[in-house]
Amino acid sequence: METHELVPHPSSRPLAVRRIAARITGIDAHWMTLRWRVEGTEALRLPPFAASGRADGLWQTTCFELFAKEAGARAYAEFNFSPSQRWAAYDFVAYREGMAPRPVPRDPVCTPRIGRSVLIFDVALPLAALLARPLDYGLCAVIEEEGGAKSYWAIAHRDEKPDFHHPSCFAARLEAPQTP
Repeated sequence: METHELVPHPSSRPLAVRRIAARITGIDAHWMTLRWRVEGTEALRLPPFAASGRADGLWQTTCFELFAKEAGARAYAEFNFSPSQRWAAYDFVAYREGMAPRPVPRDPVCTPRIGRSVLIFDVALPLAALLARPLDYGLCAVIEEEGGAKSYWAIAHRDEKPDFHHPSCFAARLEAPQTP
């Protein structure tokens, strides 16, 4: 699977974070696994551990996100994953319209590992929570650093302001599985 170099939106420069790479690391019959690697974590603020469970407002601090839609569709799903191990999932019928909780058959598994200057954040998302492939998707991150400074990272951005919901952020494609 392709590794994507996320870029910060020009209006929200990070303090110490130098690089974020994200990728889908695997897909099997039951799970999709994702990984974000954050370099330059000396000033990174992480939410406290809260145990696995659904929660709103995760994007207000350090949070990792997946946006996905069936290729060519207007409707899409948003998934938020927190280093606290909380998560959220929403459906939208079109750009920022018709938001509703997305059914997820089992809690995603969020696993943060932090070192001196690197955070590795792995997520196992139940495959049944996703839409049919091929998918257009975006991998994103909201990064909070010391003093409340926030930067917004994505594969691609629109020009005006950070907006992960904007169609420009669905910059990657996951093809349908090959039949043997």
